[in-house]
Amino acid sequence: MKITDLKIYLLDVPLRTPFITALRRVDQLTDVILELHTDTGNVGYGEAPPTKAITGETLETICADLNGPIRSALMKREIEDLSGCFRALDACMEHHTSSKACADIALYDLYGQLKEKSVAEILGRKREMLETDLTISVNDPETMAEDAEKGIRRGFRTLKVKAGIDPELDTKRLAAVRNAVGSNIAIRIDANQAWTPEQAVSILEEMQKKGINLELAEQPVKADDLDGMAFVTARSPIPIAADESCFSPDQAEYIFRNHCADLVNIKLMKTGGIHHALEITDLAEKYGASCMLGCMLEAKVSVNAAVHLACSRTCITKIDLDGPLLCAEDPVHGGSVFKGPEIYLSREPGSGIRKIDGLHVPEF
Repeated sequence: MKITDLKIYLLDVPLRTPFITALRRVDQLTDVILELHTDTGNVGYGEAPPTKAITGETLETICADLNGPIRSALMKREIEDLSGCFRALDACMEHHTSSKACADIALYDLYGQLKEKSVAEILGRKREMLETDLTISVNDPETMAEDAEKGIRRGFRTLKVKAGIDPELDTKRLAAVRNAVGSNIAIRIDANQAWTPEQAVSILEEMQKKGINLELAEQPVKADDLDGMAFVTARSPIPIAADESCFSPDQAEYIFRNHCADLVNIKLMKTGGIHHALEITDLAEKYGASCMLGCMLEAKVSVNAAVHLACSRTCITKIDLDGPLLCAEDPVHGGSVFKGPEIYLSREPGSGIRKIDGLHVPEF
């Protein structure tokens, strides 16, 4: 099975409600979709969202990467030599992790089809069902409480609540959510780098004193302030997760070795795909740490790939793969099945994705 062509499209999907964090607001998902075509007629699908605030990438840069260096690196390559494909992909450019992840996901899809096994089977499947949290976007306390109640009615037992840039208001927001959902629902807070280390410790202590009872806090400080994150981790009453601070295996090892955080949030768009994400899970096992597996604002193609990864590693103990659930519709046929908080793994060869509706060619 040899790669003969790369076709690049855009996919537009409306969101149920606007997605608002301390970094950005999004009303509609627009992602890049990659089709890797082969001489056997098999097609592998990949996806990458433009998350400039986090990865620095846009629709234009992702399409340029796929049409340029990635096309040159992968054309005519044999899927059987998967490790060779990854070496070529890694060597073709630095950074640009979402572009690389898009190709990585499509390569794994094709490799699974070649071997007539699901991606999870290729990776060493350990389970077939996951339970994800649901993200509650930044808003006024009353609206966030209403959104949380809606999530609970949909069956979610864990909520990830986005924080803003006003610590006092954040406490009111979280208190409103806790009062709305009761004591049996797990709540995670994601500050998206909004606080200073001292603020983070103070805010988390205050929230615990008020009975908000958080499960964990994600990325409380600036991504490059690992000393600050270590300061928070050493003093926080709850576990701290590194997100924007952890892209690569080297960063993950530094975080684990220096106790900068209690766990890391792996995202394929940060690591450059599954093959580097596996290196981070290996490090987590080495250091006796656990991982969360999350996603950007993504449709089902790339989140489905993350599901296959999560089902293959026991150190991934927390699941934040609600991207498709934030969408008003699902244009992707095949792949994992999302039913409320439950995600059921596809057992079809490769990723299991057969078709994607609504694709259109970029005009830039």
